[in-house]
Amino acid sequence: MLTAGSTKGTAAATNAAAALPRKRTTSGTAYHEAGRGEPLVLIHGVGMRLEAWAPQIAFLSAGHRVIAVDMPGHGKSAKLPAGSRLEEFVAWFGRFLDEMAIDTVNVAGHSMGALVSGGAAATFGERIRRVAYLNGVYRRDPEAKAAVLARAAAIPVTGVDKEGPLARWFGDDPESVVARELTRKWLNLVDPQGYAVAYAAFAGGDETYADRWKDVRGPTLFLTGSDDPNSTPLMATQMAALAPKGWARIVEGHRHMVNLTAPDIVNSLLVEWLSFGEDER
Repeated sequence: MLTAGSTKGTAAATNAAAALPRKRTTSGTAYHEAGRGEPLVLIHGVGMRLEAWAPQIAFLSAGHRVIAVDMPGHGKSAKLPAGSRLEEFVAWFGRFLDEMAIDTVNVAGHSMGALVSGGAAATFGERIRRVAYLNGVYRRDPEAKAAVLARAAAIPVTGVDKEGPLARWFGDDPESVVARELTRKWLNLVDPQGYAVAYAAFAGGDETYADRWKDVRGPTLFLTGSDDPNSTPLMATQMAALAPKGWARIVEGHRHMVNLTAPDIVNSLLVEWLSFGEDER
């Protein structure tokens, strides 16, 4: 277990409030790019936007070409068709790499973005050099599966639920207030149709590539918060045991948005992950 300091990323979360400039690919994927060096692509989760990676962009761009993307139907990115499954989101990511002329890449995904990054590693082989799977799910138990499928089915009727995710993603500690309110803002900005498509893919995607971790040969970091009720520490340790070069890291006292609430720890773990295997090049 890793324990965060007392500030728990309040300053970093505040910095994430600033909108970042974007470019768009020819197919309509919006992205922000900073730094130079080996490429690192960051994929956020459902309801978020690329600014959710602001603490990591600022820190990791000192040594890498960091590219944060708006997932389809989020931020300024074009939507995928209704009914798109996780496989279609993985295919979208492959097209994005093609449009950016990136041959090999490190990819870090959070939540739904973790599912996309894991699918990319399973599908694209050596093109994905490393994977960081932050607060990602793996084979939900029947109760959790029923709950997430019910939430996905309700979205077209009730719209985007802002309060439910906040209750699951954050504790009541005062240090999480800034990150919680910033996340609320992003949920209020999300396109309802884009959200519904992504959430349905997220709800049904926990088993899509679950049997493929044994085939992922690059360094693979599984990271979550000790108190994340949905992307649990058990899931992280189970996946890490399957991946040939996998390891789990659990941040004590944090929940789902750990990259915002404990950015210093997350950044240091990402640096460790990005350094793994450098002597093999």
